[in-house]
Amino acid sequence: MTSATLALPGDDAETRVYNKVFWRIVPFLMLCYVVAYLDRVNVGFAKLQMGQDLGFSETVFGLGAGVFFIGYFLFELPSNLLMHKIGARIWIARIMITWGLMSAAFIFVKTPTQFYVMRFLLGLAEAGFYPGVILYLTYWFPAHRRGKIVAVFMSAIPVAGIFGNPLSGWIMDRFHDVYGMNGWQWMFILEALPALLVGIAVIMVLDNSIAKAKWLSDDEKRFLASEVAADVQHTKQGPHSVSAVFKDGRVWWMCLIYFCFVMGQYALTFWLPTLVKSTGITGNLNIGLLSAIPFICAIIAMNLFGRSADAKRERRWHLIIPALMGAIGFTVAASYTQNTVVAIAFLSLAAAGTLTCAPLFWSLPTAFLSGTGAAAGIAVINSVGNLAGFVSPYLIGYLKDLTHSTQIGMYVLAGMLVLGAFAVWRTPAALVNR
Repeated sequence: MTSATLALPGDDAETRVYNKVFWRIVPFLMLCYVVAYLDRVNVGFAKLQMGQDLGFSETVFGLGAGVFFIGYFLFELPSNLLMHKIGARIWIARIMITWGLMSAAFIFVKTPTQFYVMRFLLGLAEAGFYPGVILYLTYWFPAHRRGKIVAVFMSAIPVAGIFGNPLSGWIMDRFHDVYGMNGWQWMFILEALPALLVGIAVIMVLDNSIAKAKWLSDDEKRFLASEVAADVQHTKQGPHSVSAVFKDGRVWWMCLIYFCFVMGQYALTFWLPTLVKSTGITGNLNIGLLSAIPFICAIIAMNLFGRSADAKRERRWHLIIPALMGAIGFTVAASYTQNTVVAIAFLSLAAAGTLTCAPLFWSLPTAFLSGTGAAAGIAVINSVGNLAGFVSPYLIGYLKDLTHSTQIGMYVLAGMLVLGAFAVWRTPAALVNR
């Protein structure tokens, strides 16, 4: 179907319809993910006070940060299948409200065991949000438009870092000892409130499908539905049932690629404040402000690569290049931990490369997954890949305790990104370039 069949004035009707859908749902979903990511990784900033107050070692902190992804892994697939059945509006709202309550409850943590349990429960609460949104976007946008769309959505990660790190530092300094509570406790309370409020807003803003969107005309609904239907027809070579997903070798190959990229992503987001502090920076607010610089670079790179990938309909090299950028960034930053300028510059390169990989990666599996197969496949890939969120912070923490340096851990991360780039290169271009 072409834009001419829309019965709308002008030659750019198709662009206007997609812009209308974009502005209705993508900025709001991005806001949701900013809130989600802030509550997921603010434990990295809490560590600057929490570890000292509670006597947690680097290994305890790394294990606690990673345990989140065990709960996430266990409930990811059922959560995505439930969203596909119940609808995004109610299910995403449930996820956000639940994780807001869990995040606020961190003020009661006193022991390593309590820390592990709360991180596990937070993972259970949040499971399904990210893959649910990726699935939801396939309901509205065909594959050749999703690179840019997912890149914009995932800009929430650097946005959370740009604003969240200075905010977390300011809260911890400003509210320390207010009403007898530590700064990190206030941070968990205040940063949990947006999840509760936005969760309620989800019920009023999101529609479960094109057919239920009252803000679209009948012509616009028919056009969008035909575009998505044509896209689903194109993905008929992919698995269309839950059991078929587990038997498809391509799905497990995607799991390997995503695992490598997530290793770098979560090492960066959990440990960046610590890495910045190790260069000699003092003061939580100063650490937060400097930690924002790599995320500013990342948000620029993510959107440039996303637009280019869609325009050229090429996916592999648009993933390989950022992965290698991340590897170089981690390697050089690890070698110059005592030089703040050099360390920040190459951590910025690492952030730009590593965080760019995540949104562009999803153009690969969604090119051959659709329907129930997409709901299951996206959940499986995301849950297995996110086990790296457990391995990565725990490994960095363990190696830091063992060697009293983050250098070896960062070299390992660089190696994982190179492995991910190689796996993308070995993926057939005909499968994913759409």
